[in-house]
Amino acid sequence: MLELSILFPSVLNGLTTGAVYALIALGLTLIYGVLHIINFAHGAALMMALYGVYFLREKLGLDPYLAIPVVVPAMFAAGYALQRLVISRAGHGKDENILLVTLGISIVLENLALYFFRSDTRSIDTSYSQMTLDIAGAAISVPKLVAFGGALTAAAVMLLIVGKTDLGRAIRACAKERQGAKLVGIDVDHVFAMSFGIGLACLGAAACFLLPAYYVNPTVGNGFVLIAFTIVVLGGMGSFAGALLGGLLIGVVESVGGLWLGESLGQIGIFVIFIAVLLFRPQGLFGARA
Repeated sequence: MLELSILFPSVLNGLTTGAVYALIALGLTLIYGVLHIINFAHGAALMMALYGVYFLREKLGLDPYLAIPVVVPAMFAAGYALQRLVISRAGHGKDENILLVTLGISIVLENLALYFFRSDTRSIDTSYSQMTLDIAGAAISVPKLVAFGGALTAAAVMLLIVGKTDLGRAIRACAKERQGAKLVGIDVDHVFAMSFGIGLACLGAAACFLLPAYYVNPTVGNGFVLIAFTIVVLGGMGSFAGALLGGLLIGVVESVGGLWLGESLGQIGIFVIFIAVLLFRPQGLFGARA
């Protein structure tokens, strides 16, 4: 049995990681909730955002946290353009086509990164990268604490946009009934592109919070998107509350599982939960039955 002095820091570390997972999953949930598709390019887009933060630091000396006003709008613009100019046109309104298009985009982005940046794993060093803060006897990395607070703040901003603004009302209308939204004058194509842009903007924020304590290579997004899919299923497809709480839960399970089974086997618990949810509650924790 693990002692509390060991378990408590592990849970705190899991919560800090889980907040970033939740932010990544929120972007995926928004795209699914509005467009009703799974974005297979989500992990590749996160990888490109991480490279953006890395080169802003290496070439311009810009701190990752100060890069947020640059990376987040850039990812939003990329997402908007990608949906409006590529995905919607190549998909021809068919969900199965759109799935294949996003999968193709993922493959293209990963291979472009491999061609231009090679397979090298890169990281950055900042003055606070190795700093820790003592919380009730647990030493927690300062970049992870910043990531925890920043990810929850970014998630709150996104939920505020969706819940309280005219754009948010249009997004919810298109998610519920796109034909009805068209009839009342909503530009559905614009709303789809805005939703995709916001989903990728979440990845831009996540990249800025991740890189001070993480790394980037052409395949780094694959692990994150797999966990994000698990969180979306766990919380309930299209549920923002489910994505947020599911991300925190998955972060804790991964951290405690790594402590119990070893780092290389720490993610087993995630996929045990995933299979259990599919078997016993396929609509997810916060999802509604079809």
